Amino acid sequence: MKKLLLICFVILSLAVTVVAWDVRPASGDDPVVEKRLMDLSKELRCLVCQNETLADSQAGLAEDLRREIREQIKAGKSDQEIISFLTQRYGQFILYRPRVTPTTYLLWFGPFVLLIGGLVVLFRYIRYNRDSVKEEPLNSEDRRRAAELLASDSRKETA
Repeated sequence: MKKLLLICFVILSLAVTVVAWDVRPASGDDPVVEKRLMDLSKELRCLVCQNETLADSQAGLAEDLRREIREQIKAGKSDQEIISFLTQRYGQFILYRPRVTPTTYLLWFGPFVLLIGGLVVLFRYIRYNRDSVKEEPLNSEDRRRAAELLASDSRKETA
C-alpha cells in the first residue's frame, strides 16, 4: 500500500511539474534577433496587462506582438522603425516610458506641480495662522483649575 501511494505521489508530482512548467513556443535560432527582441520588448507596454512590459507579459496579445516584432527584425527593420510602426498602430500608450511631448506634460510634470502647490498652500496656512495663536502665561485661577483636574484624573486612575 505504501509503494502504491509513493508511486501515485511521484506520478502526480510529475504531472503538476509538467503542467506548471513555463513552456514557451520556439522563439528562433538567431540569438542576435532574440536579444534585439528582448531589448525592444522591455521598452514596450503590454496592452492587456498595462503594468508590464512585453518581455514580462504572458498574455496572448503580448506573444503576438513579440512575434510581429521578431518578423520585423528578421525583415531588416531598425528598432526605431519598429517602435514607430507600433506607436502608429497602438498610440503612445504602447511605450512603457512615454516620451515628453505636449500631450504628456501633465503626466510628467503634474505630480511635481501638485507637490509644489501643496507645499505653498501649507506654508502660507502656517504663516497666517501662526500669529493667531497667542502664548500667554496661566493666571492663578487657571493654575488652580488645572491642578484640580490633574488631581481628579490621578484619583480615577488609582481607583
